Amino acid sequence: MRIERAVEVYLRHVTIERGLAAHTVDAYRRDLAVYAAWLAEAGLADVAEITAAHVADFGAERARAEPRPAASSLARLQSSVRGWHRFLVREGIRDDDPATTLRPPKLPQRLPKALTIDQVERLLDAAGPAPGADRSAEAVAVRDRALVELLYATGARVSEVIQLDVDDLATGDMLRVRGKGSKERVVPVGSYARSAVDAYLVRARPELAARGRASPRLFLGARGAPLSRQSAWAVLQQAAERAGLEAHVSPHTLRHSFATHLLQGGADVRVVQELLGHSSVATTQIYTYVSVDALRDVYATSHPRAR
Repeated sequence: MRIERAVEVYLRHVTIERGLAAHTVDAYRRDLAVYAAWLAEAGLADVAEITAAHVADFGAERARAEPRPAASSLARLQSSVRGWHRFLVREGIRDDDPATTLRPPKLPQRLPKALTIDQVERLLDAAGPAPGADRSAEAVAVRDRALVELLYATGARVSEVIQLDVDDLATGDMLRVRGKGSKERVVPVGSYARSAVDAYLVRARPELAARGRASPRLFLGARGAPLSRQSAWAVLQQAAERAGLEAHVSPHTLRHSFATHLLQGGADVRVVQELLGHSSVATTQIYTYVSVDALRDVYATSHPRAR
């Protein structure tokens, strides 16, 4: 099979059968386009012609490229290449996998940046309606407060929250979330978030819905269309500015904060894994380092013989 054709078959597989998000598929497409172009320059046209030496040379050349790629970018590129080759073997397009020896660079461990509880409360207050706001601006502000409350209360990814339908809230204090790979999970919704969402459904969503075409989506934009990922980011950025937060705030910041605060409050790591929708507990365990770091800081500043 020709290389270009095999790439398209793989991208269709991850889109339709695995149900990966559009931005994830786009990242695979960009990475494999770089790999396919390199193979073409090496004179290869068919997947059967690719050897382990070709894969190793590609990895080494990309690592030496100028400007020097970030370790995370190189790791993602190599992961895309390995995933594509594994797919070719599973589908019987190739009998062997020439990418088995390709090893990604070791990434430095980066602890998630979490807000303090006080900072989260300031952010939530800043996302609410301002006194004296006109009706149109108030509807958007009520929506913003509900959005931020729900992100922090559930630890959901922003892509998961903007894909929510009104019916996903039908179970009262529980929320049905569709995560990566179309996997569903059910997460609790605290009373503060539920009150904010109820206020949005009663006071704001009907007005926003009247401005556009009918949509089942829970969160709507100012013109009545489903709220976009970019708009959700903008909501948080604006709220962070109004709250006077110097720390970088993104939807993932609230996800990090959700996990960190749960663990600091004594939650079991496997419960947090389930709430976050992580397929492996190893992914969740990075948040335990945040809590250990906090304990170390408290010890260093509080114990009389810590220094």
